[in-house]
Amino acid sequence: MHRLLLVLMLTCAAGFGQTKTAQNAGAEAAGRWPIESLVVTGNHTYSAEQILTTAALKLGQVAGKADFEAARRRLLDTGAFETVGYKFTEGAAKGYAAVIQVLEVQQAYPAEFEDLHVSGEELRAMLREKDPLFQSGKMPATQPAFERYTKWVEEFVAAKGQPEKIVAGVTPTATGEFAVVFRPSRSLPVVALVEFRGNHVVPSNLLHDAMAAGIGAEYTEDRFREILTNSIRPLYEARGRMRVRFTGLATEPTKEVRGLKVTVTVDEGRSYTMGKIAIDGPAPETAAELLRKIDMKTGDVANFDKVEQGLETMRKALRREGYLNAKVTADRVVDDAHETADAAIHVDAGPQYTMGKLTVAGLDLEGEAEILRIWTMKMGKPFNPEYPNYFLGTIRQQNLFDHLGKTTADVKLDDKAHTGNVKLTFVAEKPGEKPAGVASGPEGR
Repeated sequence: MHRLLLVLMLTCAAGFGQTKTAQNAGAEAAGRWPIESLVVTGNHTYSAEQILTTAALKLGQVAGKADFEAARRRLLDTGAFETVGYKFTEGAAKGYAAVIQVLEVQQAYPAEFEDLHVSGEELRAMLREKDPLFQSGKMPATQPAFERYTKWVEEFVAAKGQPEKIVAGVTPTATGEFAVVFRPSRSLPVVALVEFRGNHVVPSNLLHDAMAAGIGAEYTEDRFREILTNSIRPLYEARGRMRVRFTGLATEPTKEVRGLKVTVTVDEGRSYTMGKIAIDGPAPETAAELLRKIDMKTGDVANFDKVEQGLETMRKALRREGYLNAKVTADRVVDDAHETADAAIHVDAGPQYTMGKLTVAGLDLEGEAEILRIWTMKMGKPFNPEYPNYFLGTIRQQNLFDHLGKTTADVKLDDKAHTGNVKLTFVAEKPGEKPAGVASGPEGR
C-alpha cells in the first residue's frame, strides 16, 4: 500500500512538471509573455495613463507582437497621433519591458457645439466617457477624430430626441481663437439685419456699427451672443454699465434680403463709478509713479477702456526702463451693493535689460569718437529699446554729419545676460564716400 502511494505521488509530480514545461514552450513559441513594465515616450498633451487606456495595454497582460501591433493601430485610429511605435525587450522576470513611442498631432482645439439643442456640458461629459484622450476638453483637428466624435455626438443627440446629421470643422471664434465646432449639416440662416430695443445710453447707430462683424454670419444663439459680448458689451462698460444684459433675442425672416432679422432687447443697467485703483503686488517702480499713467480716479465713471489705455502706458514706461518683457494686467472687482468697480493691477516686470556693447560703423575715427561721446545710454544702464532710433533721428535733425545718407540701428538682445547690444551704421549719400563734418551732438533722453 505504501509502495503504491509512492508511485502515484511520483507519477503526479512528473505530470505537473510536464504541464509547466509545455505551457512555457507554448508561450515561448508564440512569443507572448506577461508585460512587466510599460513606459510611454514622446507624449506632451496626453498622459501615459490616457494613452495606455486607449491602447488597451496594462501591466501583467500576456502579450506578443500581434497585441502591440493592435495597440498601435488603436492609437493611430484616434487621429490624435502622427506616428506610433513600440519596442519590447526581455524583462528581469521572464516578461516584457515595453515602450510605446508617440508623436502627437499638434493642432488640437476645444470642442464647441452649435444649434444641437443639447447642452455643451452634457456632450463634453459624454465624450470624456467615450474617449480617455478627451479629458482636457480638446480634440485633434484630424479627419479620423472628426469621424469618431461626430458619430458619438449624433448618437447622443438622437437619444435625446434631436436626431440630426452633424458635421464638424475648425472654425474661428469671435475672440479670434479656433475651435472644433459640431453643428447640423443643414445650412444655417445668416444674419441680415440687427435691431436694438431698450437702448438709451448708447445710440443705435453706434450699436449697428459695432455689429458689422455679425452681419452675414451664420446664426446660432450661442454664436450671436458671443458677438454681442465681444462687440457691444465694451461700448456699455466704457460708460460704466458693468451689468448690461441682452435679455431677449427674437429672429424673423427679412423681407428685403434673404436672411434673418435679429431683434436684441437690451437691459442697460445702472452706471457704476470707479472705486479703488491700486497696484496689487510688487513692482519695479513706486505705485504712485505707475498709477499716474492712468487717466482715471476714484469717483469717475467706471471706464475700463481708459484703464487698459493706462496699462499700455505703464508697459511702455517699464520697457523704457529696461523691462522689455513687462506684463501689466488688471482684475476688475465689481461691487453691486455700492455700484462701484475696483481695478487691481498686477505687474510682472520680468528681468531688467541693461545696455551692452555699442558698435559704430561707417564713420572715420573722429566721427566714431563723437558718437561714442554723445551716446548717453552707457554700458550697464537700463536698456531703452526706443533710444537707438531716437538718437539717429536727432543726429539727422541737427545735421551733425554732412552728406549723410541712410542710417540704421541694429539691436541684438542677449536673453541670458539680459543685455542689449547696439550697432549704429552710417552710410554717405554717394557710394564710396564717408559722412563728414562733426558739429555739437544731441542730448540723450
